[in-house]
Amino acid sequence: MTGKQQRPSVPDRARRRAIRALAARLGVSYMVAARLLTDQMGQPNPAGVPGPRGGGDEHRAWLFAVREQRPFDVRVRDTRLAAELPLGRPTHLTERFPPLRGTRHGPFYDGEGRQSLLAMLYAVVAHESPALLPTGDELAWVAELGEETAVDVTCSAVDRAARLLLDGDRWQLWTRIEAALAAGEASADRAARDAAVTLDRVFRTVILRRSVDGVRHILDALLVTAHEGHAPGARVTVARGPHAGRTGTVVGAAWRPTGPPTSYELHPDADPTTVPVDPADVTPAGP
Repeated sequence: MTGKQQRPSVPDRARRRAIRALAARLGVSYMVAARLLTDQMGQPNPAGVPGPRGGGDEHRAWLFAVREQRPFDVRVRDTRLAAELPLGRPTHLTERFPPLRGTRHGPFYDGEGRQSLLAMLYAVVAHESPALLPTGDELAWVAELGEETAVDVTCSAVDRAARLLLDGDRWQLWTRIEAALAAGEASADRAARDAAVTLDRVFRTVILRRSVDGVRHILDALLVTAHEGHAPGARVTVARGPHAGRTGTVVGAAWRPTGPPTSYELHPDADPTTVPVDPADVTPAGP
């Protein structure tokens, strides 16, 4: 023992300076800034927040930082909202996954009507597959935990069914939405009836097709959380397969009724088209 304290390595000192600078710029704690910097460098996300939390979008990084510092009572209010179907959960999800701009192949999570379209998808699932819905007691109980991931687990079947609706024919989807809202307006349940009336008004006045991509991004990011995957907007490098060596941006994922994503839709750099890649063949890339 020499009695001298070992000085941190140069890379470590540089990282600490970068964290302090980011914390000062965003007005957040050192620990929050450290997690944000980790995400921006394409390293594993210890907080478990899906998707590119900053992704080069400083305002988005600040929004995530603020969410991380919510007190428990605010978290409970958020999870209560997240457990309300069909209207509350879309509000929660669009706040949780704000637009990501300034990317090479974006924007992501964007579209003025994405909250309404999400609610309509949940209305279709409730109308066509009511057995997938959690019971009212399940939702009421999990809403009080203050943990949004617990609500995600409870609503996972509904979320996946809503996402799979976007893989079908677009015109048939509008027809299915219209039928679900008509059924809701005739429901004996007042809450369901009021929600259907509200959504029907939006359905007939807002151009929802502009929000389809943003809604798909939100649901893809939500679903990959459970599988520690790459959300839309994430930068990855293909390590194996026919596209090995290419770096690009994840713009979507393909799903079965159960299980992890079967493939990612990747937009390689300097390429006008997208290509499907096996999730096992990609690794995080730099910004």
